[in-house]
Amino acid sequence: MGRQKVALSSGCVTWAFLKRRPCASDAVGLGSRHQGNSFLRLRCCRWRAGRVLKRASSFLPGEDVKSPRSVISPDVSKIRNIGIMAHIDAGKTTTTERMLYYSGYTRALGDVDDGDTVTDFMAQERERGITVQSAAVTFDWKGHRINLIDTPGHVDFTLEVERALRVLDGAVAVFDASAGVEAQTLTVWRQAEKHRVPCVGFLNKMDKPAASLTLCLESIRQKLKANPVLLQLPVGTGRNFSGVVDLLTNQRLTWKPTDDGRVYHAAPLGESREEEAELLREVRRARSALIEQVADLDDDFAELLLTDFGHDFDAVPSVRLQEAVRRVTLTRKGVPVLCGSSLRNKGVQPLLDAVAAYLPSPDDGPHDLARRHEDELCALAFKVLHDKRRGSLVFLRIYSGTLRAQAAVRNLNRNSTERLSRLLVPFADQHVEVSSMTAGNIALAVGLKQTATGDTIVSSKGSAARRARTDAVLSGVEVPDPVFFCTIEPPTLAKQADLESALNNLQREDPSLKVRTDPDSGQIILCGMGELHIEIIHDRIRREYAIETQLGPLQVAYRETVLRRASATDTLERTVGEKRHVVTVELAVRPAEERAAAASAGSCQVALAEEAAATLSEEMREAVENAVRGSYLQGPLLGSPLQRVSTLIRCVRTEAGTSPAMVSACVSRCMLKALRLAGGQVLEPVVSMEVRVEEEHLGAVLGDLAQRRGTVRDIQSRHWEKVLLASVPLAETRGYSTALRTLTSGKATFSMELDTYRAMSAQEQNALVKRTAGLL
Repeated sequence: MGRQKVALSSGCVTWAFLKRRPCASDAVGLGSRHQGNSFLRLRCCRWRAGRVLKRASSFLPGEDVKSPRSVISPDVSKIRNIGIMAHIDAGKTTTTERMLYYSGYTRALGDVDDGDTVTDFMAQERERGITVQSAAVTFDWKGHRINLIDTPGHVDFTLEVERALRVLDGAVAVFDASAGVEAQTLTVWRQAEKHRVPCVGFLNKMDKPAASLTLCLESIRQKLKANPVLLQLPVGTGRNFSGVVDLLTNQRLTWKPTDDGRVYHAAPLGESREEEAELLREVRRARSALIEQVADLDDDFAELLLTDFGHDFDAVPSVRLQEAVRRVTLTRKGVPVLCGSSLRNKGVQPLLDAVAAYLPSPDDGPHDLARRHEDELCALAFKVLHDKRRGSLVFLRIYSGTLRAQAAVRNLNRNSTERLSRLLVPFADQHVEVSSMTAGNIALAVGLKQTATGDTIVSSKGSAARRARTDAVLSGVEVPDPVFFCTIEPPTLAKQADLESALNNLQREDPSLKVRTDPDSGQIILCGMGELHIEIIHDRIRREYAIETQLGPLQVAYRETVLRRASATDTLERTVGEKRHVVTVELAVRPAEERAAAASAGSCQVALAEEAAATLSEEMREAVENAVRGSYLQGPLLGSPLQRVSTLIRCVRTEAGTSPAMVSACVSRCMLKALRLAGGQVLEPVVSMEVRVEEEHLGAVLGDLAQRRGTVRDIQSRHWEKVLLASVPLAETRGYSTALRTLTSGKATFSMELDTYRAMSAQEQNALVKRTAGLL
């Protein structure tokens, strides 16, 4: 990354090196609009330099920015592996940017709208102003080493949140103070609950006119079913928001509205003449409520209050209260909640203090499986990137032992040995090389060409018995099934191999992207999590691999099931060479029970009757089960995968010499016959949608949702807006963003997440089948 020399004053020329990250508009502004015009290019460069200088004006001459190489390596108890998670546009990246700035690792305050933040370094992210892929940064704060991952908030990139939370010890949940818990907030919260990740809440955007502390706390209780433990009270509302009151220390923290927020004033309550009596009363009530709430959640703190501070609960030292809040956080009985406004540079330093004080260290996490490796290396690969210069970059969470550059490591999932060529400390897209990294940290490894997301890495020189044990493999990352697909074609046949190589690299980076080849047409099918997901993939192929591909129309990934029980029998007689193969199969299919389907996430089951289980060899049994599971991949109506189907193999009779391949073929043919007899039912994906609209446009939006076969579940009032909660078929949401902007003159927003698969009506199903067959 380039650095620019800029004069800091007109009186005397003082030079300073300013951090300048190129934004997406630079290429456009300097490449096309100003191409061939040196005067315009010079003026544009001066304007950009002036804008960077304005942001960096708080640094004194000679003061330099820290390098990731200078990050401290403290005891493991001082390490925090955290993620920033939230609904889209809640302020995750802006909060991350302030953390890096206040910890001294960036010289300028980046802005999402300007496209110059540290963690949003992809061109697609800077153009759209959203986070597309998770980015890791490492910095230190008051003696703690913080490994932070900034995650996306868009539903199409949920996998990025999933694999980040899989390896993190704690998380910061950012809420828009004017909206509270939103649709994607629920999704990422459920992911954190699944991985048992303790969280700290940050009510961002407290400077907005509609910000409401009460609304946020109530939505956390009602929607997330969590216990918010309020640690701060905001001072002022809307534009008058000036700081917070720390309820643990009874200190008022105030930021000036005009500076960069690096310096703030902390003073005990009651020392200022301007202190309002109402604020004092509110703080006393809030602190008493905090002490009572923590006592209810932590038995040790309750005993302390009763034995030592029974005469006056308010006299409990802030240190003892802080220790109790940490225990409550680690046991996930409560969520500490802080307030601030990242964009206005207020409240971020106390949030960093809370990360160090309340979120767990690597030793506090339940890593029982990793402890089996004792002091030997054990790490989990949770993300892969492809770099044109370095090749494959693999993100590793080290659970035990020490990872060293040039070391040979063993991949337990692939039973292979590889050698690390280099080891890096991640810092967005700028990495610093190191010789080794210890347990508890997040590392970036170069040279692991076979390792993929979810693989367990151990030392190649470790115990042979431990390396051979399959129960030593760490649990990987759950990858959701894609819901949209379309064809993708290269511009010429000469680019076919390049396209396949690009797609292989992108699949390795993003396991939620699936690529398959249509068996009939030979076309490449791109399967993704949504319109934006596929759009980003297409754009990356064009920019990063210089292939001008063509996308076909976007289609929805349907599922199929059966309506009733059906039985079928089939016999296959075939002579191959001098061998005669004869097999007879009898089986039955039926809709799976609701409990069984739910327990297996809607998948299909296969079982063998006693007669079949007793007569089949292990090889034949495997052939039968593989044939049944293969039949589940293609339903009789649309050729879509099946869900909620159970198959019972009643009898398999074979003559001597019959091969497993023939048994498998007969079972497949019998399955197709039974599925057709059972009657097919198409299941369409349904999304849960939240639309925020002004009341004057409410009728138009409701009418449009009705035309899209949507079902409105609830209409809530939030300040001057109406919030519609609806269930809409995914197929009907294509182009909804443009339609909503047209209906409301750009005054409405919406978000959605995949909810479930629902049976289509007979009329809609018949129309879909005919349309797929080309009859409509």
